[in-house]
Amino acid sequence: MTLIDVIILIATLSFIVIYGVYKTQKQNSVKDYIKGGNTSQWWTVGLSVMATQASAITFLSTPGQAFNDGIGFVQFYFGLPIAVVVICLVFIPIYHKLNVYTAYEYLESRFDLKTRTLTALLFLIQRGLAAGITIFAPSIILSAVLGWNLVYLNIIIGSLVIIYTVSGGTKAVNVTQKQQMAVIFGGLITTFFIIISQLPDQVSFSNALDIAGRTGKLDALDFSLDLDNRYTFWSGIIGGSFLALSYFGTDQSQVQRYLSAKNLKESQLGMLFNGFLKVPMQFFILMVGVMVFVFYQFNSAPLNFNPAAEETIKTSIHAEEYKNLEQALIEVESKQQEFNLKHINKTLTLTEAKQLKAFEKQKENLRVQAAQLIDSLNTEVETNDKDYVFIHYILNHLPKGLIGLLIAVILSAAMSSTASELNALASTTTIDLYQRNKGNLSEKHYVKASKLFTFLWGVLAIIVACTANLFDNLIQLVNIIGSIFYGNVLGIFLLAFFIRFVKSRAVFIAALITQIIVIYGFWQDWMPYLWLNLFGCLLVISIAIAIQLTQKKAEAI
Repeated sequence: MTLIDVIILIATLSFIVIYGVYKTQKQNSVKDYIKGGNTSQWWTVGLSVMATQASAITFLSTPGQAFNDGIGFVQFYFGLPIAVVVICLVFIPIYHKLNVYTAYEYLESRFDLKTRTLTALLFLIQRGLAAGITIFAPSIILSAVLGWNLVYLNIIIGSLVIIYTVSGGTKAVNVTQKQQMAVIFGGLITTFFIIISQLPDQVSFSNALDIAGRTGKLDALDFSLDLDNRYTFWSGIIGGSFLALSYFGTDQSQVQRYLSAKNLKESQLGMLFNGFLKVPMQFFILMVGVMVFVFYQFNSAPLNFNPAAEETIKTSIHAEEYKNLEQALIEVESKQQEFNLKHINKTLTLTEAKQLKAFEKQKENLRVQAAQLIDSLNTEVETNDKDYVFIHYILNHLPKGLIGLLIAVILSAAMSSTASELNALASTTTIDLYQRNKGNLSEKHYVKASKLFTFLWGVLAIIVACTANLFDNLIQLVNIIGSIFYGNVLGIFLLAFFIRFVKSRAVFIAALITQIIVIYGFWQDWMPYLWLNLFGCLLVISIAIAIQLTQKKAEAI
């Protein structure tokens, strides 16, 4: 990074933190601190909801996902608009009618305290882990590519978020997320056009799409019923709907965003704004990844995008073997580049299409061999490099100044998502656990308690980030963590809303049993993780109904 990049990075992040503290200094009541004084308008709500979900993981992992597998991942979001409509019609009106601070307050009035507490604890566990991952994701990647200390990065990102989130609560989160989303969209759109401009002169945007299509990167829809395939139309529509219902309808990090709105209508409009823009936004981010793929059709790419992995292998006993693989990759890339330029604006014959696929297969095999060489060293270096693809392009091919902006995009995304999570974790801890057991103390006391819990959850998130390990793909890791818990929580809420004869004891027991079964099922790899949302939801509902009916029969006897 050059000096101008560092200046842009520091200036952007400093402005966000200072602005957040300045705009939200006077938070004197619990309503001000947790609900932002109910002053948010629909576009603030919509952007805040979107920013909460769009963490740094989204902007690091999603382009890498598209680079490797194409835009099929967009199917993951197909259920979101359906879920948003249901939430606007059912969840939001109930929350507003009861004037709750958290989603879990409703469960005590419908069931009992232990059900409310259990559900709040399930949220705290999964969101507490996720908060650490949202800090860890950009830290480990920036650490690898820039050589920055991983622990220091975790502490810096976490501390910046803690400063303004403790200071201003929900309102600080909301006002800073508007600035962060402006940085994020501006950076991504600029990068998209720069990638296109860096393609050879004879390669237009339509040519780039044609190249991507020939290699299967634009295959967006998969209607197969293969359960081994994580992302299909059906898993997106069904599993994705249940995941989105759980996340946006019962996860306090999202519920708190729309509970801060001025009124019911503003909450609903904000959610609809998010629901119908989210799929196009994710599609665009995936298209950035596809354009990076096309860019590397005409430019040399490393065997492994993780610089730490490459450095390790190049100083090992396998250095010569790795060098031979690199040379073989260069030869394949050269032939493929010549092939692509020769067949611009031409329809490929069957033989030519097979030749193009053969090039891709050769490159894939070389990368697999390289990963196996790195693995053979028995080090902890990560060989799965999907999360490093986009940052490699940023650091090696963007103009000076824009590198700082794009790293600011990544860190802004990490901060926005983490801020919402810490804000929600503190609110749930204060309202559902602390205040519920402490009783009627002063507003000032509970505002101080909320600030203290925000700080403590921030410290815990930093600790989780410092002890985490890189997974197959970070965006999948966060969704897997959610899917293990969300189906169960959603089922509890659906029982509360629609199945009135089921009582608290049956729900509580069913929730405990379901969570154990879902965790075991995930451990045994029973199904792709998206289906765990549907499985957990239906399981808790079925068990609760069965227990309630058994109990009624026993009482009748």
